[in-house]
Formats: sequence, C-alpha cells, structure tokens
Amino acid sequence: MEPGNVTQSSEFLLLGLSETPGQQPLLFGLFLSMYLITVLGNLLIILAISSDSHLHTPMYFFLSNLSLVDICFTSTTIPKMLVNIQTQSKAISYSGCLTQMHFFILFGGVDDFILTVMAYDRYVAICHPLHYTVIMNSQLCGLFVLLSWIMSAMNSLLQCLMVLDLSFCSDLEIPHFFCELKQVVQLACSNTFPNDIVMYFSAGLLGGGPLAGILYSYAKIMSSIRAIPSAQGKYKAFSTCASHLSVVFLFYGTSLGVYLGSVGTHSSQSSATASVMYTVVTPMLNPFIYSLRNKDIKRALERFLGR
Repeated sequence: MEPGNVTQSSEFLLLGLSETPGQQPLLFGLFLSMYLITVLGNLLIILAISSDSHLHTPMYFFLSNLSLVDICFTSTTIPKMLVNIQTQSKAISYSGCLTQMHFFILFGGVDDFILTVMAYDRYVAICHPLHYTVIMNSQLCGLFVLLSWIMSAMNSLLQCLMVLDLSFCSDLEIPHFFCELKQVVQLACSNTFPNDIVMYFSAGLLGGGPLAGILYSYAKIMSSIRAIPSAQGKYKAFSTCASHLSVVFLFYGTSLGVYLGSVGTHSSQSSATASVMYTVVTPMLNPFIYSLRNKDIKRALERFLGR
C-alpha cells in the first residue's frame, strides 16, 4: 500500500470504546452524565473560590486553575465522542484530529504542572510556615501558572508539528475514542522514529520531572510532620495536603496504569477503555475529593449555593 500525504479533507475514523450498536445508547448516557458532572462540579469549585474572599490564597488559586483545566481537558474529547455516537459517525477530519490532539496534550500538561505547583505550595506551607506569605506571593503564583501554560503549549505544538510531517496510508482507523498521539503516530507509513524519540523524551521530562518534584515535596513534608510532637498537630498538618495527595494518586496512578498496561498488552481497545480513568473519571472526582475533605470549600459552597 503506497503511503500518501493526508490532506485536510481526509478523515480519521475513531472506533470508540465499543462497536456494538446496542451499547451505544448506554455509552452516550454514561459519558454525557459524567461530562455534565465534571463541568458542573469544577465550575462550582471555581465560583465558590472566587466568591469567598477567605479563599483568595495561593492554594485555592491553584485549585481554581486546576478545576478550569479539568473542564477544558474533558471538553477536548467527550463532546466529539458524544456527537459521533449520536450521529452514528466515527469520522473526524484531519485538521480536527490535530486540533483535538493539540489541546489534549496542552491541557494534560497544564494539569500535570499545576499538581506539581500545588505540591510545592503545601511544602512551603508546612516546612516554612513563617515565610509562606513572602515566598508564595501573588507574582510567583501567577508566574507558576503562566510557565505551566507556556511549557505545555510548546510541547503540544512540537508534537503536532512533527505529526504534520508524517505520511499516512489509507488505513486511518484509530482504536480509541479520541485522537491520542501514540495511536495516530502508529498509523503513519513514513518513518516515525523521530516522533517516538520526542514523544518518550517529553513524557520523561514533562511527566517524570513534575512527578519527581511532587515526590520530593512530599518527602520533605512527611519529614516535617514526623518532627511535630503532638498527634493533633500531625493530623492538622497532614489534613491540609490530604486532598491534593488523593488527586495526585488518582491522576498519576491511572495515567501510569494505562501506559504501563499498554506495554504488556497488544489490545488497543483495552487501553482506550482504561484511559477513561484519567481522561474522564479523574477530572469528575476532583471536585468531590476537595469538597468532601476540605471544610473551607464546603463552607464556601454552602454560602454560594445558599444565596
């Protein structure tokens, strides 16, 4: 089969999570419900934080940014999936696929960086409480968020520009419910070695780097907590980072589970099903984790909804 450059009029086919017609209404209802819960839950977190002056602190500034990114992250993939199910079409244009891929990598990267910044925020709050307000000033917080967007945008742009150089054969079926970078690259007929190198290098640098930062921050936090003499003091210190730690475990646990699992299996369909955990389930659960475990957020939500 001769490779041919894909033009913008060409289409990829998203095979989705299941090709069984009887399961499509169930998938549509399930993912529509999860998407609406994700958007509503994260939007409530943003509105509650913005409406309560007591929550205008670095920790909640980062949390509101995380909620915004989670809304964008799920909005990159789920609406297109729902449209395809409703219209009984699997097609996505070449330009649409690249656009989806770009924003998926962008928002996923920003999510990753903000979780890292939140870990650093907890590290400063617990290990250097007397200098917290000086270190975590508004300028530094804004700079952290700005750098998160810039680095993620540069990585996303690089990955998509490299995909533009690839040639594709006539088999353009993606065994996924969105245009996942690795799946798209595997469809190429041309040499994908440079893409693979950049893909794994950026995953190691922009994925492993933030994870190392989070682990280092929490190692220092645990060391400081152990030095607190009273059990009540230890509990109070740990409770301030319990919600964030839960979200980190959920995000990295599901992400690493998907990609490590894909190494041991040749089933792209099972990988697509597993990826639902970090693309849909994790952003949906984040508001519940923060609202159920955080008294300040609870009170802010009660005041906001009680208006």
